[in-house]
Amino acid sequence: MPWVLRCAAVVAALAVAACDVAAPPSAPATTGSTTTEPRLSPGAAARGFVSVVETVEPVAERECRRRTQGANCDFLILVDDRPNQPPNAFQTRDETGRPVLAFTLALIADARNTDELAFVMGHEAAHHILGHLDRQQRNAAAGALIFAGLASVTGGTGADIRQAQELGAVVGARSYSKEFELEADELGTIIAHRAGYDVLRGAEFFARIPDPGNRFLGTHPPNAQRATAVRNTLARIGG
Repeated sequence: MPWVLRCAAVVAALAVAACDVAAPPSAPATTGSTTTEPRLSPGAAARGFVSVVETVEPVAERECRRRTQGANCDFLILVDDRPNQPPNAFQTRDETGRPVLAFTLALIADARNTDELAFVMGHEAAHHILGHLDRQQRNAAAGALIFAGLASVTGGTGADIRQAQELGAVVGARSYSKEFELEADELGTIIAHRAGYDVLRGAEFFARIPDPGNRFLGTHPPNAQRATAVRNTLARIGG
């Protein structure tokens, strides 16, 4: 069984996250969706989160072992209890390479139901299973190299080259981030569904978070596109 920790220091010391999923509670409700549901009470939210960890983590671990070779599939679940953190969840690794799924208290408190928590947990686990953190880091390194090279051949100074490296790393890291999010939505759908949750209900949190639209070099795809990916995945697996 995974450990569930409340540890601000541990979360703060972790590596850069591959993904974050923010769900600001101030986002407007959408008619006809579960956004009209009230938030769970603090006690129900805490119990629901523990229940989701106990049911989703073993499924995520099985999917990880089935889909990867030699990857660390021993997920560590952390609750980020740093004060004033917004509703958020992210995937990263600790110093030993163990995959970490971290959730802020605000995200847990903002949940309308355990289906939402299960979908978010499945989504974050999917980032690790699909190797998105490593792929993101390789993309960032490639972008930094290309931009620095261009700055060099055009006669840039040392400061220009360093600035180009930083810009290239950002561009490289974001180049495929939307694709990564959709891939994680699809595999996260499978994980949450196999854990016994109503994924369509859980994915309705997209109706509450601000829509990023389809911005150039944006990190997340439009919410409607993500909701479609969930529905298509469920239809494909017979959910």
